[in-house]
Amino acid sequence: MRTQWECLLQNLGEWQGSFTHLSPKGELIEDTPTVVSLEGLNSNQTIRQVVRRLPPNQPIEEKVLEYSSLGRQVLFFENGAFSQGSLQLGPFSEFGAELGLIDGERRLRLVQLFDKNGQLERLTLIREKLTGTTAAEKPPLTVDALLGEWQGEGVTIYPDLRSPNTYPTTLRIQRNGNQLIQKLIINQGTAQREISSTGRIEGSCLYFEGGPQINQVLLLPDGASSTCPQQVRVGQAFFLEVGWLLQSHLRQRLIRRYDDKGAWSSLTLVTERWTNPSS
Repeated sequence: MRTQWECLLQNLGEWQGSFTHLSPKGELIEDTPTVVSLEGLNSNQTIRQVVRRLPPNQPIEEKVLEYSSLGRQVLFFENGAFSQGSLQLGPFSEFGAELGLIDGERRLRLVQLFDKNGQLERLTLIREKLTGTTAAEKPPLTVDALLGEWQGEGVTIYPDLRSPNTYPTTLRIQRNGNQLIQKLIINQGTAQREISSTGRIEGSCLYFEGGPQINQVLLLPDGASSTCPQQVRVGQAFFLEVGWLLQSHLRQRLIRRYDDKGAWSSLTLVTERWTNPSS
């Protein structure tokens, strides 16, 4: 089993892409070309990270970081997927997280930011490929691409670095007019949890309004999706999620969960395979 530092090393390389700033409803605000390099120094005991923003007709912006340890706010999976962000939701403070997935020569990262009142303020979608590779971007995600049954495996890791949990999952997604009906089944040991939800489809936005908070799903370029509450509050548990349709039959989801006290409680990576069409 890899250490957290060894998991980080799966992200080494020079990644070319763009930072795409979006409104809370997924509308394009700004798209800036970028080059992000992660280089191992001292036999990979230190990481040198350089972020170059290349705004059109403007000077290059460069930020350089060097570090040899990881903070408490970040966790990595063995394949290099990771999330970093706020440890705690507090009153009158900005809050947010980055969720990153990796697939060979490509990475997909999503930043979800909330303002001091807990309202979703801005999203940043980051699509990258290793310099010198020709890995193609995926088509924009659609509702139809999600319909059917997805059999998966979930792996949950924890900020206190206790042993991970691994368990099978089943996600069934159906469409009925302008409604999307989901049923998620999680089998953990002898216990089985079923979570059912119904969302309203408005173009590339889905709104799940049945619970104490409104969760919204945005269908994005490159097969990506963003899921989060429209507003986060202490007293209500919630989660932040990025999804990535890697192939028509293969999807990954990365979920950062917070408890009802607003504390970061876990990080889950789900790898799902499509098994049959929706009825």
